[in-house]
Amino acid sequence: MQKGIFSISTSKKMEFADITSKIAHEISNLGVESGVCFVYNPHTTAGLTINEGADPAVQEDIISVLKEIVPQKFHYKHLEGNSPSHVKASLMGSSISVFIENGELQLGTWQRIFFCEFDGPRTRKVYWKVL
Repeated sequence: MQKGIFSISTSKKMEFADITSKIAHEISNLGVESGVCFVYNPHTTAGLTINEGADPAVQEDIISVLKEIVPQKFHYKHLEGNSPSHVKASLMGSSISVFIENGELQLGTWQRIFFCEFDGPRTRKVYWKVL
């Protein structure tokens, strides 16, 4: 079992940051040929997802839809003012897992791993573990 942590800095209130290369680099450094990589986000106003990375319009569309289905103005009870970010993070989820074969992440042709920022800009941590 190998594990680690890396930081990611976001620059917008809401954005999808592609962390695929960072995870792939960690896997490459380990020399693991086969296993499962788990990626975990310990923040309550950010998420993780795997989706298309070739066309940035896909990430923009997802963010636009999340803004539509999770209103900024609502009778939220949480006093910090970032309840919409908490809801969006819950919808996306806090972890992903990807198979490793022949030392490489087994992602589809267009798939990338995204850190989903909903309460930025911030500096965040991402945890990973390979079994």
